Amino acid sequence: MRLALFQPDIPQNTGALMRIGACFRVPLDIIEPCGFPFDDRRLRRTAMDYGETAVMERHASWEAFLATHEGRGGRLVLLTTSAIVNHGAFSYAPDDTLLLGRESAGVPSHVTARAEGRVRIPMADGLRSLNVAVAGAIVLAEALRQTGVFAGKLTL
Repeated sequence: MRLALFQPDIPQNTGALMRIGACFRVPLDIIEPCGFPFDDRRLRRTAMDYGETAVMERHASWEAFLATHEGRGGRLVLLTTSAIVNHGAFSYAPDDTLLLGRESAGVPSHVTARAEGRVRIPMADGLRSLNVAVAGAIVLAEALRQTGVFAGKLTL
């Protein structure tokens, strides 16, 4: 299981997802360009000392990420408010990569078209979306639960 961030805009969200990845022992892919300098102090402050234990790979572009992803195998599962499938009803696999879009714009249509799965988190009517780090944590927890990572374990 992996998390991937498509051209993140907000360093605090990226730092939070670095921390989530470290805590759940899930690698994080950063698909650049980012909307902030990657050494931003806000990124470091949010990631705290977890940034040192996070397994992270930076990709210079979508194409560079795809080349690495295809070599690794597994599906791309996009978290999107336009999906029809509830995140809890989707069947995750241990080698899935959960793809999160930009906070400001999501992902472009060519990225959506490449995703083998698309999931959404159900929310109250009239509300637009969750924070990207919160959404990533919710779906990752469900994916790890389904794939048995949490089965009978207190630590990963």
